[in-house]
Amino acid sequence: MSSLGELLAIDQRSTLEFFVTGLQDVSDGGIDRQELLYNASVLAHYALVSTQSTTEMPAPASLTGILDHFVLDETMSADGEMLETAAAQCLLLAGFFEDQTRRRHSIRWYAHLGASFFSRAAAQQRSPRKAELLMTLACHFEAWRRRHARLGRELRLQPYLLPIAKVN
Repeated sequence: MSSLGELLAIDQRSTLEFFVTGLQDVSDGGIDRQELLYNASVLAHYALVSTQSTTEMPAPASLTGILDHFVLDETMSADGEMLETAAAQCLLLAGFFEDQTRRRHSIRWYAHLGASFFSRAAAQQRSPRKAELLMTLACHFEAWRRRHARLGRELRLQPYLLPIAKVN
């Protein structure tokens, strides 16, 4: 593989590591490792999945998509996995993309909705360990949403993630 190919190659692990580092950088320390990894995995997943994907659950184009798909469609309320997906999408759109969604949507309302999705997903989880993590995420939803928002802002303010080499 050429050096340019190696430089631009992205995989799941490097994307996850990128978001773990980013979330650590915007946190004031004292964060739970499992929560950190979960939140980084949400960002990494949606960084790698197209919004038009037909093979995996794509991120909705807006918070209205979450409302339409997970709130108005009552069949989703009995599916713990879908409730967890809805919570993760609320984190992504109300958090990482807060600046873009704030003008059209109530971030506070969607943060409350996301926390309730995690709480309801925890209640349906068979694994006690996973249920505990989801309930913790519900309780800490706003703190994580703010970290996502801060990371999103900081990344948008950086003109380049890779240094540009000067050509002679």
